[in-house]
Amino acid sequence: MPLQFNPVKLFSGTGSKGLSLKIAEHYGKPLGSVTIHKFSDGEFQPSFDESIRGSDVFLIQSTYQPSDNLMELLLMVDAAKRASAHYITAVVPYYGLARQDRKDKPRVAIGAKLVANLLKSAGIHRIMTMDLHAAQIQGFFDIPVDHLDGSVIFVPYIKSLGLKNLTIASPDMGGSYRARTFAKFFNAEVIICDKRRKRANEIESMSIIGDVTGQDVVLIDDICDTAGTLSKAAALIMENGAASVRAVCTHAVLSGKAIETVENSVLTELIVTDTIPLKQESPKIRVLSTASLFARAIANVNEHGSISDLFRV
Repeated sequence: MPLQFNPVKLFSGTGSKGLSLKIAEHYGKPLGSVTIHKFSDGEFQPSFDESIRGSDVFLIQSTYQPSDNLMELLLMVDAAKRASAHYITAVVPYYGLARQDRKDKPRVAIGAKLVANLLKSAGIHRIMTMDLHAAQIQGFFDIPVDHLDGSVIFVPYIKSLGLKNLTIASPDMGGSYRARTFAKFFNAEVIICDKRRKRANEIESMSIIGDVTGQDVVLIDDICDTAGTLSKAAALIMENGAASVRAVCTHAVLSGKAIETVENSVLTELIVTDTIPLKQESPKIRVLSTASLFARAIANVNEHGSISDLFRV
């Protein structure tokens, strides 16, 4: 019996409108119409302006600045469920609160798990995201998780630079696995920057494990928040004799004075994606689009195809 494909409808939250338009363009289908009604007290209410009964609905929204964007996504999911959507997939390019994935001290919340519970309770059947801060967050869900790999976007760009003495670096011990996975695409060596923090977003000391003399170093991380770690790691790498240093970060949170920090750093460039819209342009920040990858993943989900096939560089 041939597979039955339900009609696909793509909708965007306000936080990811730019990326959603690109995804829809690559998918070959216009975005569906949804209105976010805003009230004077700050509340908002999403409503779909077209029928979604029996449709496979993909709701695209990154949950940066989580309070509003996450709540908006949850309300959209609930509205889709009550409008008799056949299958609801939350497409969350950047999964907010992902750094709260464990109890690292007493009496704290595990925010990443709470968000998973909220999304499941709201009514999603599937979630699609990219480069989670910790891969084990997938285990917080009891539904299918499509965890897209940003390396398929970054690797071709790095190859196009033609760096002769490429070395991959992790800005901290926790990212060493991510850096080693990335290094396999180039058969490159890996160095690690070992840092000690005084408190969140404040580094006490940093040292390098490995030799960077004469090397073109590429730092690999999933999130660039204040850019403090990256700028300090880049400075230390150059002080130890590297020829150049770049950074690759999937999610450009770039809070506070992060863009200024990047521009004043020794980084040749910071390479990010559009999972979070850039607050302002910078000559040192290059944005690579994830739209084509998400569009292909959405098509494969709807057509019961393989997601892992998308990760071949």
